Amino acid sequence: MKKRTSIKLLTLSVLLGCLSACDGNEKAAIPHNTALTHYLQRDIQEDSFYFVMPDRFYNGNTENDLGAPVGSISHGGFEPTSKWAFHGGDMAGIEQKLDYLEGMGITAIWMTPILRNKAVQDDGIAHHGYWIVDFTEIDPHFGSNADLKQLIDAAHSRNIKVFFDIITNHTADVIKYEECHQKNGEHLEGRDHCEYRTLAEVKEKGTLTPFITADEESVKSPEWLNDTRYYHNQGDTSFQGENSLFGDFNGLDDINTEHPDVVSGMIDIYKNLITEFKPDGFRIDTVRHVQLPFWQAFSPAIMAHAHKEGIPKFHIFGEVYDASPKALSLYTTEGKLPAVLDFGFQDAARHVFFDNSKVSKLASLIEQDNLYNDDNSDVTQLLTFLGNHDMGRPGHFINSALSDAPHEEKLQRSILAHAFMYFSRGVPVVYYGDEQGFTGDGNDVDAREDMMPSYVASYNDNDLLGTNATTVDDNFDTKHPIYQAISTFANIRKQLPVLQYGEMKTQLVDNSKQVYTYVRTSDVHGSPLFVAFNASTQKQVVKLDASFAQQKHLFGDARLMEKDGVVQLALPALSFGIFAL
Repeated sequence: MKKRTSIKLLTLSVLLGCLSACDGNEKAAIPHNTALTHYLQRDIQEDSFYFVMPDRFYNGNTENDLGAPVGSISHGGFEPTSKWAFHGGDMAGIEQKLDYLEGMGITAIWMTPILRNKAVQDDGIAHHGYWIVDFTEIDPHFGSNADLKQLIDAAHSRNIKVFFDIITNHTADVIKYEECHQKNGEHLEGRDHCEYRTLAEVKEKGTLTPFITADEESVKSPEWLNDTRYYHNQGDTSFQGENSLFGDFNGLDDINTEHPDVVSGMIDIYKNLITEFKPDGFRIDTVRHVQLPFWQAFSPAIMAHAHKEGIPKFHIFGEVYDASPKALSLYTTEGKLPAVLDFGFQDAARHVFFDNSKVSKLASLIEQDNLYNDDNSDVTQLLTFLGNHDMGRPGHFINSALSDAPHEEKLQRSILAHAFMYFSRGVPVVYYGDEQGFTGDGNDVDAREDMMPSYVASYNDNDLLGTNATTVDDNFDTKHPIYQAISTFANIRKQLPVLQYGEMKTQLVDNSKQVYTYVRTSDVHGSPLFVAFNASTQKQVVKLDASFAQQKHLFGDARLMEKDGVVQLALPALSFGIFAL
């Protein structure tokens, strides 16, 4: 790769605006030194999340790189040059970087699954943690149960929460079928999957015939998970229609979550984890692949148990991979989950800030916020994000849509999108590495670069945003412009509680100028704020109602102007502003 010898970066004062008042507008200082509420009493709305894949973050203990001893299902898979394999990151590594996270304003850490996995399967290596065989202990690649407790204690001592990523839909691929596997577990000749057997076919001739090879008959824990009666056994899903609920997810053993024994068993599994480790909440994987009655039983039981264990603000959010607020909100209302990951937000922000879609897409999203509100949850509890380990990174989306754009523009688009995430409704989630300008080459393993020095060639040739560094380097640079921007945004959000709790109402949508403005209001969390974004690469000026003349500039590069009784808002290219009403 040809390395840039210099990068002309816009100064932070231009990118970020002012922490208090700026010349040219009425002055209104942002309050400082607002104390962060203790983690046990802190509402989820007050948090700023960091989503981290432990294996790709930092190797704090090289002695656990190979996982369990030779012969264990959880041994092996360590190969730092392969993007599919384990790279050595662990609990000790996260603990050693808590200063870095705290400096960015992070108040909650969400880790990909850390329970013990089947390390190597036919289709890959479990660096991600989603192939669980033992729901009672941490995967040895990441350390021990004691290491996890030490990390949680260390985070809590800094007033930082820790969230577990949990799975109820499936386990690792252990169950085989006579109809499509040989006795040794390999596929029959000419097959590479097990064709799904529909519910109608099951009613007529039963499920596929399950079996487990002798060496894996008792690998799962708790013991009841080794019983094939507790699985659907209908073959592989194509993610269409009914088989999205009943089929094996990429060959993973699909648990029969309609069975009452499974419901109670899964509730017990996660109650026990709460009792032992005292996490602050759960992110739930593959929620839409499990039927609603399970969530209606699971979520209230888990929340009640957490409260009993002295975690009154325990929070749950589910992964429903769908951008439709109507589809997402079904799980927070009828499904009784407190919140979900806001894929609708990600979709709208991605298209507006990364590929020039009309700003009305943002307004259309916000118009549907009331769908999430019921007696025990609302839209401010959703987790908002710009990219993740499955779909890819903001840097990749920008490079894909605007490959010829100047480097400075790409950097500023990333910062602007993060500003929108921090200053709109919902709880912001930063995907690890985005704060260091990581770009990636796509989704899945192509978006899972190492923060520690990388040995993966396809990672190391990437052109990162805002830096001359590559992933060959150790990427914990607290002076990186995106890191500094996020740190500033987190501080502003903390100082202005209306940005955490306030309702969001669209004020102006100008698709021709790519200007979107809104107001955040709350009856109990401070005075209203007016927020404006310019998603275009040109300076824009828009007229405002005369009532906006007395607004006081708080933050950002936008400015108010009044001449001959006409109030105008001036926004430099790819900029924003926050004003007190």
